[in-house]
Amino acid sequence: MNQEMNGFESENHQERVQEKIDYVFKVVVIGDSAVGKTQLLSRFTKNEFCFDSKSTIGVEFQTRSVTINGKVIKAQIWDTAGQERYRAVTSAYYRGALGAMLVYDITKRPTFDHVARWVEELRAHADNSIVIMLIGNKADLEDQRAVPTEDAVEFAEEQCLFFSEASALSGDNVDKAFFRLLEEINGVVSKKALDCGHVKSNGGHSSNLKGSKIDVISRADLEISEMKKLSTCSC
Repeated sequence: MNQEMNGFESENHQERVQEKIDYVFKVVVIGDSAVGKTQLLSRFTKNEFCFDSKSTIGVEFQTRSVTINGKVIKAQIWDTAGQERYRAVTSAYYRGALGAMLVYDITKRPTFDHVARWVEELRAHADNSIVIMLIGNKADLEDQRAVPTEDAVEFAEEQCLFFSEASALSGDNVDKAFFRLLEEINGVVSKKALDCGHVKSNGGHSSNLKGSKIDVISRADLEISEMKKLSTCSC
């Protein structure tokens, strides 16, 4: 696994990667209000958790640069900025997004019941090759669990999503989930680049690929042998 997954990069490394960014990936974080979206984002980008965090107001995004398969990738991760409370998340928010973190709270069943609506909205407004990771947050509150892991796995399998449970408070599985999402996005981007090169080499035009579907998560192979293991989707 990449060295960056074992800890946050040093300042010197951050300065070096800023000089040679290969890709910038836009990722949106969605889900009901108060499920911990901002906390997950803060844990991944700054390794912080704020106990007196308030609802996000205004458009916000944070970044973190990582190395995946030899490529330096800058993840630009957008928070819904509280708009989900008013169901006012617009298509502009999803524009250009290559990945999505769909978050629910394992201690609040309604937040999971609403996940299907969020998936529907994503697929209506985002690019059809967007990679979606379903995240059950607050896995540290096992004694308050209201959403069985099996229910989430079944839904993820039906919808061809990647799935993990995580805890923004403890940090368990947060990096692992984000890295898995970025790895899958990188796979989609790399495949598109190869397809584009193939079209050009055969005298075609890359514009012909516009709107084509690159489905890297068409067959889910989700495991529940361990509560907090990332599930696996394969082509």
